[in-house]
Amino acid sequence: MPFYVRQGELPRVKHTAFRKADGSLYREEMVSTRGFSGAYTTRYRLNVPSGAVRQRELAVPRPEPWPEAPVLWSHFKTFELAQEGDFVGARAVFLSNESCSIATARVTRNSETLFRNACASELVFVHRGQGVMESEFGALPFDVGDQLVIPRATTYRLHFDSLADVRLLILESRSPFELPAHYRNQAGQLDEGAPFCERDLRHPVLQPPRDERGEFPVLVKHGDRLFEHVLPSHPFDVAGWDGYLFPWTLDIKAFHPKVGRIHLPPPVHAVLRTEALVVCDFVPRPYDFHPDAVPAPYYHSNVDSDEVLYYAGGEFMSRKGVVEGSMTLHPAGMPHGPQPGRVEASIGAAGTQEYAVMIDTFAPLRPTLNVKRTLDAAYAQSWLG
Repeated sequence: MPFYVRQGELPRVKHTAFRKADGSLYREEMVSTRGFSGAYTTRYRLNVPSGAVRQRELAVPRPEPWPEAPVLWSHFKTFELAQEGDFVGARAVFLSNESCSIATARVTRNSETLFRNACASELVFVHRGQGVMESEFGALPFDVGDQLVIPRATTYRLHFDSLADVRLLILESRSPFELPAHYRNQAGQLDEGAPFCERDLRHPVLQPPRDERGEFPVLVKHGDRLFEHVLPSHPFDVAGWDGYLFPWTLDIKAFHPKVGRIHLPPPVHAVLRTEALVVCDFVPRPYDFHPDAVPAPYYHSNVDSDEVLYYAGGEFMSRKGVVEGSMTLHPAGMPHGPQPGRVEASIGAAGTQEYAVMIDTFAPLRPTLNVKRTLDAAYAQSWLG
């Protein structure tokens, strides 16, 4: 994060004795990235954070690879996949590589069990649903369109107000999600040309620490393996924290799109990046204002990255046949662009009302059988007229 947040009770000097009212010590814990060289936060706990009463590995289904998947332009309708469970169990991976994965979830039940992703930072796009994220850092409410950035190894749970129709897009990255450097000035502040500002970024509000003893299960995800750790004290026992590393959220509707005289390339839509990928937000915007402008994107080849689009709402101007929950994959090195008639239809149009999240990965993505199960088999021929 590009700014500092302080919550709760803290000592004046870090790494010094900080005592409770009864004279016993708070337990200081530093959560850091890139060893001790990246962003970090210091937390002060009522109890020792290490140790478990017991642990066991859970037998859970792992993503099924589709090794015979053709290297083609692909369109799959994620809503057609049967999904159920809580915010952990309902996840279904569609695409992955060594550095990241892209999944969706249809959440059908709430769970009191806590979750910690030990190997990846997460980005959760709330396509449908509302509720609150509870974590060691506090409570962070979310609503439709919010993009929750959850640092690696955060212990949390998602509680939904209603389970009538909850849909999530979930990205995992082994490297942290960060704001693009070109949006920030030398002080790290979001500059005047950025499509959002710090006022749009919401962080958790620390809740009273829970000083509870007993048995508290936490699901710990380590790659494709899942373990249950039973802790002797509740992990939400934080009395204070400060730093630059914490969960936060940005509403896709708060993204202010850039508009040019002629078509601007996708980097102007960037919202987040990791070492493995870039995330862009497409939102309602006026079209280009040159008298002969062609608002539809020109045909292009991504020679360095695979391009994935998740369609969240509205009518996407460059192609037909996509619906809410559609996902498209355009592999690196393969030219793609508007489907027949869409270039002509865009000329003279005033604007678009689309909502979509784009993920460009720097290494090839491998489809799982979930892609095969929801595939639009005719998509690769849709440019032929």
